[in-house]
Amino acid sequence: MIRSVTINFYLLKEFFKVVVNTSLVFFCLGLIINLFEEINFFKDYDVGIYLPLILSFLFVPSLFYNMFPFIILLSGIWFFLHIRKTDEIIAMKISGMSNFSIILVPSILSVILGIFFITLVNPITSTLVKKYESTKGSFEKDQDYLAAITSNGIWIKEKNNIIKSSKLNKNSLLNVSIYEFDNNDNFLKRFEAESADISSRNWILKNVKIIDKDGKSIEENTSNIIYKSIYDVKKIKSLYSNLDTISFWNLQNEIKLFENRGYSTREMRSKLQQSLAFPFFLLSMIFLGGVITLGTQSKDSNWKYVFIALFASVLIFYFNRFSAALGKTDKLSIEVSVWMPVIIIFILSAVGLIHANQK
Repeated sequence: MIRSVTINFYLLKEFFKVVVNTSLVFFCLGLIINLFEEINFFKDYDVGIYLPLILSFLFVPSLFYNMFPFIILLSGIWFFLHIRKTDEIIAMKISGMSNFSIILVPSILSVILGIFFITLVNPITSTLVKKYESTKGSFEKDQDYLAAITSNGIWIKEKNNIIKSSKLNKNSLLNVSIYEFDNNDNFLKRFEAESADISSRNWILKNVKIIDKDGKSIEENTSNIIYKSIYDVKKIKSLYSNLDTISFWNLQNEIKLFENRGYSTREMRSKLQQSLAFPFFLLSMIFLGGVITLGTQSKDSNWKYVFIALFASVLIFYFNRFSAALGKTDKLSIEVSVWMPVIIIFILSAVGLIHANQK
């Protein structure tokens, strides 16, 4: 019993060390690549190296979080390969351990890491991404054009105009108020419309009431006034295209908020399911890594396993993307599109693990 505990603790410690080292390599690589992108973005600004470096440190943790399943896969392959190359696995088997019991400890750690990342790391990375977008957005050429969805409605800022709407209904904004200002931010007049057809950037305002700066009505019940905007329904629906800015703990509230404003929440619900599946995804990666390395007896070159790991990562990535696309286009339910890749990888790996356990 004591021997088993000692071996399990050794496996836990060694695998954790491999995960940390692999994570540091990927984090540094992501930091370097993103730093070049930020430097290229700020090439026309006199900001020096400090700001691109800070922005890289704000953005890369989110990138690292999204890459973590593949980091676990590579770590698992490297770890199992190491204990096999050094013949430590033979000593463990002599002590009564099977391939499955050797894989079990990294598997438990991967699930714990998955829960840790979802509940604690994800809220931090989402906050950092928000800071990254707000800081970098201040240098965007279109910073005079902003849009947001709040509990008070849909808000849009366009140069000298501020627009508020209560809800989006298909291709129309409902209960629209347009506040017009001059170049010195002095209020000029307000348009109150029952709805605005925003199928194109030439909005069609219906049942419009125009009120001057003194609160007096200028025109009432005017139909089909054209308002030129840089937004259309497609652009407004993509306000939350970067879901990395939403914390796991806030997803449910954001889903309810968007549903109340008439927005589709399929992508958000997909993000929620992906978060719930994250620990199991990491578990399937460990199983897959164990099957790749412990499922064969021959001691092949490390480059073979590097190639297999990269090929498996690319295949899994595009399989996930394909399944997610089916969910977004209503070909599959959100739950099926998210959990199907995880379950398939888990089943295939489990079958391979049973085979490897017999060796």
